[in-house]
Amino acid sequence: MFPPSPRIKPTSKQKNMKINKLLVLAALPMIGLTANAQDKGPQKNDFTVAATVSYDNTVMQNAMAGNKPSYSLPVKSTNWNDKDLRVGIEGGWFFLDEWKLVLGGGMSITKHPGYAAVPGTIDENTSTDVNDGSIPNYNAVADQNFLQFNVYTGVDRYFKTKVDGLYLYAGARVGYAYGRNVSFTDDEYNLGKSVGEAFNIRGALTGGVEYYITDGLFVGAQVDPFAYTYSKNLVKPQEGLSNLDGNSHNYSILAAPTIKIGFKF
Repeated sequence: MFPPSPRIKPTSKQKNMKINKLLVLAALPMIGLTANAQDKGPQKNDFTVAATVSYDNTVMQNAMAGNKPSYSLPVKSTNWNDKDLRVGIEGGWFFLDEWKLVLGGGMSITKHPGYAAVPGTIDENTSTDVNDGSIPNYNAVADQNFLQFNVYTGVDRYFKTKVDGLYLYAGARVGYAYGRNVSFTDDEYNLGKSVGEAFNIRGALTGGVEYYITDGLFVGAQVDPFAYTYSKNLVKPQEGLSNLDGNSHNYSILAAPTIKIGFKF
């Protein structure tokens, strides 16, 4: 039999390396927990992009037929009865941890092709009976273009709550909205192009809440405690006529309720 081999004792250097390895392995779970425990939410130089749906003023003035003997212009009051759902997009930049610069808006363009009148065989001056075999007249369909857009900007101050990922904010907004309808009817009874336009200028105080589901995904709700809107509408029924216009002032409480969903990056 061979004598047993002598046991080699580890050096102090080897012992220290083993201890260091054990400490690293023990610290890894703690590092992961610390990373996961970081608060969800915005920080300085973060950017956000959100889709918004709001119940707010609509801005449009329809063009009027150019063959009327007189015209009147009822100006919208921009109150709750004149509002509608409006979809838009909003971007934000946190220039400080608690302060965000906001820019948003939306646009809509609609085209209605026009068609020329088709004369029939019926003589409206002598006959009103369409059962005599006469072919009725088809009136011209107006060629119409609609344009609507709105833009706004503002600054928000964010307030962290005790709930992770939940933030309150308050701020101010200024905005501009515009609507235009151009109508052209190709027949002998209308006098070419008719135009309707409207715009408003708006200032508001705003407040809301945002909840970060993850660090990069959030939902929110917002309302304006107070808002002022100046609106102006005008029409030009025929080429060469001066504008017929009117304006209004509106003061609103709890205006423009809005919901949004967005991303932070």
